[in-house]
Amino acid sequence: MALREQTPTLKEAPPTATSGVRDARRRSAPARRRNRVVAWYRSGGLTVVLFAVPIVLIFLYFSWGPIVSGLVMSLQRTNLVDPATWVGLDNFTYVLSDPGLGQAAINTLYFTGLAILFGFPLPILLAVFIAELRGRSWMYTTLVYLPVIVPPVVSILLWKVFYDSSPSGLFNSILGVFGIPPQPWLDSPATAMPSIVIEATWAGAGTAVIIYLAALTSVRTELYEAAELDGAGIWSRVWHITLPQLRGVILVMLLLQVIGTMQLFTEPFLFTGGGPQGSTTTILLLIYNYAFVSGDYGAATALSVLLAAGLCLLSAIYQLATRKWSSD
Repeated sequence: MALREQTPTLKEAPPTATSGVRDARRRSAPARRRNRVVAWYRSGGLTVVLFAVPIVLIFLYFSWGPIVSGLVMSLQRTNLVDPATWVGLDNFTYVLSDPGLGQAAINTLYFTGLAILFGFPLPILLAVFIAELRGRSWMYTTLVYLPVIVPPVVSILLWKVFYDSSPSGLFNSILGVFGIPPQPWLDSPATAMPSIVIEATWAGAGTAVIIYLAALTSVRTELYEAAELDGAGIWSRVWHITLPQLRGVILVMLLLQVIGTMQLFTEPFLFTGGGPQGSTTTILLLIYNYAFVSGDYGAATALSVLLAAGLCLLSAIYQLATRKWSSD
């Protein structure tokens, strides 16, 4: 009789101390999770979540809701009265082929360049000047910040009186004292945008001055005292101490000013309405014309999306370009 072949059976390895500890941890894991949940509940975690969820939902609705709605509207043809029609990228094609967009972009860049060239250094100089006047700095700070308090509509109406192109206008009267003929100011394509830059700088410099003054308080006074002992003058101290210490703040303020000037609307809208001859029509004013003059909200939101994307790209490039310099 043939013997049946027997298959060898594997013997279980005897339990070791390591496997016993691992099994004990595995069995105790659910208990630990329950203990953490109970401790979180008793510490008020559920109450925090119940209070936070409505706030987060409200924030998402009012912050991202308009963004999503704008992206959807940019792909539709709508006047907010008739049913919207899905047109895909036609709005973007229409906006990019509009001959007025090129002129509006040039005007916006022109204003940005003038504002950066003349309006950006002014708050820095004013902040340094006020910081040097330690005794009465509060008074000068108040005077510098007063234009910010004035409502934009009021300040623009006031400056329109100043910019009166007749010989009896305030600025033309001052020029007449020196024998200079009256200037057209807002009535000429050559002087309209520089005139707007002057008013915008006057109205917005106060906020930047306050920020720079706050940053100057962090500069160590020992550096100034050592420079004074070495015989350094005020301009030497500003160039070698103040500006390097304010480098990070200056870079941030420069980016914010570029973004703000690229979104110029109030001044050209109230001063000239985009004239004369379209010389002050900016991108935001063109968006306004699309939406509220032509009733084409799809084109308006499409141009808004393009502007937002351009500013985001500009910000990213700026951050990458200035990262090393700001961290030195």
